[in-house]
Amino acid sequence: MKKLILTSILTASILNADTIFVSNEKDNTISVIDSVTNKVVKTYEVGQRPRGILLTKDYSKLYICASDDDTVQAMDTKTGEILYNLPSGEDPEQFALHPDGKELYISNENDGIVTVVDTVEKAVISQIEVGLEPEGMAVSPDGSVAINTSETSNFLHWIDTKTKKIIHNTLVDQRPRHIEFSKNGDMIWASSEIGGTIVVVNTKTKESVAKLGFKIPGIFKDLIQPVGIKLTSDGKYAFVALGPANHVAVIDAKTYKVIKYLLVGKRVWQLDFAQNEKKLYTTNGVSGDVSVIDVDSLKVEKTIKVGRYPWGLAVIPSK
Repeated sequence: MKKLILTSILTASILNADTIFVSNEKDNTISVIDSVTNKVVKTYEVGQRPRGILLTKDYSKLYICASDDDTVQAMDTKTGEILYNLPSGEDPEQFALHPDGKELYISNENDGIVTVVDTVEKAVISQIEVGLEPEGMAVSPDGSVAINTSETSNFLHWIDTKTKKIIHNTLVDQRPRHIEFSKNGDMIWASSEIGGTIVVVNTKTKESVAKLGFKIPGIFKDLIQPVGIKLTSDGKYAFVALGPANHVAVIDAKTYKVIKYLLVGKRVWQLDFAQNEKKLYTTNGVSGDVSVIDVDSLKVEKTIKVGRYPWGLAVIPSK
């Protein structure tokens, strides 16, 4: 009887576990974490300098920006096998998948372009000139607009996904890094790493509705460098990775006020939710680990050692 109960518990644990993928920039690997045990269960070798990662709509493949190989790799999420490479342009760093699951928008930092790839035909369908050092990339929930950040030009470039033309530019603070759409697409949140700010922009008017700065007791201002952003789907919280400040800012997404700062690992970079947004995982590059934050209590629960310089995150939810 005890054996049966134990087996049932273990089976339930396996069934309820999300699968978390982490790209390790210096090791050229992908770590796979079980969200129930919070342990690394697999490590896969991939291309050189993996940074941005994302999943296909059916979760069967993980797309990987292998930056120093100048390609996007498609990895089988069950076996870890690299199935094929997609043309990406030079030095792909971040990308975003259109809601149709077909078009992949890739920022090419060295060339000042956004490359659009048809993932079905495995072919480049457009290259769009943007500002200097393009970095962040996002596509609206309705698929009508893609937005790219240019680090040196300090712009958000709004791209019509039908015409593949820039339709608007929004000037922001120095070195914009990341863009995050709200669930319904009415707002975007954009981080400026060197500027030390977050700007919230209304996607209809393209006007700024809020601008946030950060102040952490005992931390030099120059170390507070906002990068990755995640928004809860209920519109309650925004979480912002603050880079070498080694903290995640928790923001009331309605009032735009900072509620709390959470101490995580060194040089926190990106974030993603797991367990139905009950947990938030962060990649901490310099310390080579991932922090686990409980979203309800707003407390850091655990640290998981991964590879060297973890960068991106992607999560397959449990069925």
